Amino acid sequence: MLGRACSAFQGNPPRSSSSGELEWAGTLLLQPGRHEFPFSFQLPSEPLVTSFTGKYGSIQYCVRAVLERPKAPDQSVRRELQVISHIDVNTPALLTPVLKTQEKMVGCWCFTSGPVSLSAKIERKGYCNGEAIPIYAEIENCSSRLIVPKAAIFQTQTYLASGRTKTVRHMVANVRGSHIASGSTDTWNGKTLKIPPVTPSILDCCIIRVDYSLAVYIHIPGAKKLMLELPLVIGTIPYNGFGSRNSSIASQFLMDMSWLTLTLPEQPEAPPNYADVVSEEEFARHVPPFPLPVDCEEEACCPVFACIQEFRFQPPPLYSEVDPHPSDIEEAQPVSFIL
Repeated sequence: MLGRACSAFQGNPPRSSSSGELEWAGTLLLQPGRHEFPFSFQLPSEPLVTSFTGKYGSIQYCVRAVLERPKAPDQSVRRELQVISHIDVNTPALLTPVLKTQEKMVGCWCFTSGPVSLSAKIERKGYCNGEAIPIYAEIENCSSRLIVPKAAIFQTQTYLASGRTKTVRHMVANVRGSHIASGSTDTWNGKTLKIPPVTPSILDCCIIRVDYSLAVYIHIPGAKKLMLELPLVIGTIPYNGFGSRNSSIASQFLMDMSWLTLTLPEQPEAPPNYADVVSEEEFARHVPPFPLPVDCEEEACCPVFACIQEFRFQPPPLYSEVDPHPSDIEEAQPVSFIL
């Protein structure tokens, strides 16, 4: 953005402006003193790459104002602008979980001590600054060595210019687990790793790229580390799935509590007879194989098993809130009140 002001004029005579300054055919003559000119400009409609400064290159935006003076050197000032290209982590591509598994045989030739296996997973691919990444991992140590699981976030800067490529990679955050002895296993059930303030991912620039990855690795003494790298995208618009999940849980709770609106029947019903709710084959399986004696008047002459089977299928008595056998004498009990 260039702003021009001249200290002298030639040609037609000037005319006075409302601010006491002299205007001459589009040229502004400044009187001695301090002058301020507010201005604004429109950024391009196409997406701009996020501002970035790295080891081998940078992406910068600035505003420059120039004061042109006849017969004197021009004066200019420059102010830098910070531009951030927004990345929404709520897009489907960044909400998919990432899972990887790998196994490594520790030792060489005939001196192998056993394999070490690692499986790591993160719930989604996109995160923002300040978020904590929950890490889920399973480590199995079948070797004879003591191993240590670790996790770290790496930033990779890639510079492309004149057909050549340069790469810079460094760690921005890390976390360490407990030692795992030989023949043991360990599980990370959401071990967190917080993202520090870093530059968002730059994926749409043809000369500079900034990528991130979550590395879950195992340090094995005397051998190369076993490493899994899960891709990460550091965005600017945070994940909002927590609120939507709360709304879904609330709606599910309201649906589950709909049974409270049901009314109980006015007259309770007796439970059905067992013989009415089971099949004939099931009922016949429990009926005694011998008939009950008809002319037996005493309980001693009836088999005990037959009596048990007889009472087994009898329904419980009908429920009623009215006592079917009320007592004629009502017991009077003293009642006392304490005020």
